[in-house]
Amino acid sequence: MTATNGNILIVDDLPDRAESMASFLSQSGFHVEVITDVSNSTYSLGGDSDLDVILCELDLKDFSWVDARHALRGMDVQVPVIMFCDVADPERMMTALRLGASDFFLRPIEDKAALVRSIERCVRQRNLRRELQESRDRLEAANIELRGTIKMLEQDQQAGRQVQMRMLPVTPMVLNDYVFSHTVIPSLYLSGDFTDYFTVGDHYVIFFMADVSGHGSSSAFATVLLKNLFARKRSDFSRRRDATILQPVTMLQHANKELLDLGVDKFATMVVGLLDMRQNTLRYSVAGHLPLPVLVSDSGARYLEGEGSTVGLMEDAQYEEHVVDLPNSFMLALFSDGILEILPHMSLIEKEQYFLKVFEETADSPEQLAAHLGLDRVDTAPDDIAALFVIKRD
Repeated sequence: MTATNGNILIVDDLPDRAESMASFLSQSGFHVEVITDVSNSTYSLGGDSDLDVILCELDLKDFSWVDARHALRGMDVQVPVIMFCDVADPERMMTALRLGASDFFLRPIEDKAALVRSIERCVRQRNLRRELQESRDRLEAANIELRGTIKMLEQDQQAGRQVQMRMLPVTPMVLNDYVFSHTVIPSLYLSGDFTDYFTVGDHYVIFFMADVSGHGSSSAFATVLLKNLFARKRSDFSRRRDATILQPVTMLQHANKELLDLGVDKFATMVVGLLDMRQNTLRYSVAGHLPLPVLVSDSGARYLEGEGSTVGLMEDAQYEEHVVDLPNSFMLALFSDGILEILPHMSLIEKEQYFLKVFEETADSPEQLAAHLGLDRVDTAPDDIAALFVIKRD
């Protein structure tokens, strides 16, 4: 069906009366069809129907509206109906309304303009329902596509997480009297926090902690870049005896340049350390990282000093190098700032004091420390959490 003003179906068992009405409505710009045998008619009345409105007689011969009403209840009737009757009987009018009629007219119809307006109102209502259904269909199609995209992204994120987890070093790693271990709890599938440690030469161990700004894929890619940087410099030492990897300040300068060159507006706080197992000394540099590394020994727990600009923000960033003679027995712990998010609600200074107190009370093992801090009960953290532990026992 195609129509200028709308598609109308006239249901009337009196052919002459039906044709008269059809002629008037056709002249008014409507496309009209007529059925006079209700029992043998087959028209769709659901949302996909081409009909805009039905004009139906209330008094049809050999037709029971009581039976029809039961049938209509089980149908998806969305086409509005205007009903007609020859008698102004309240009971019949109520029957029309109970059947769901949109309007009701008495014959003879004296105000045909009112009828046309009622039909036009029904046509507008029908068009609005079609538009709404089309919008729902488009939304559902978009939702299906979105769900597929989200599922694909989740699969990619899960694959990325597996790759990132495989990039982490072996835990624990035992080297003579030293034990290195770590844990990473991402707030999403991928983490912007990363840690690594590895041997260089016969008696050096390089380690670093990085906390990249933001979350998700872009932050995780930045950790891959940092991992690759340290791997390259380690290789340079092995092949060309390039000592850059043994210089924490120089490594931070390289990390700063690479993040700036990456051009993704990512920066990171870092701690880079060089442990000399022969001399039992630590050489390290800090790039805006909080909390500062904690050193625990028989003398108690204390923060190591250090400051410097975060990497990836300024080309002329400055860093300092510090050297510490380590005790014969100690635990060195580095955390990303995500740990501060799960500590009791306090000011930053109070959290740092509480953090140090936990170390003083529980420094027997990383596992006990993690349990005291609540890391063993964290499934999803508000922020990425990474921890690195270096332990030496007599």
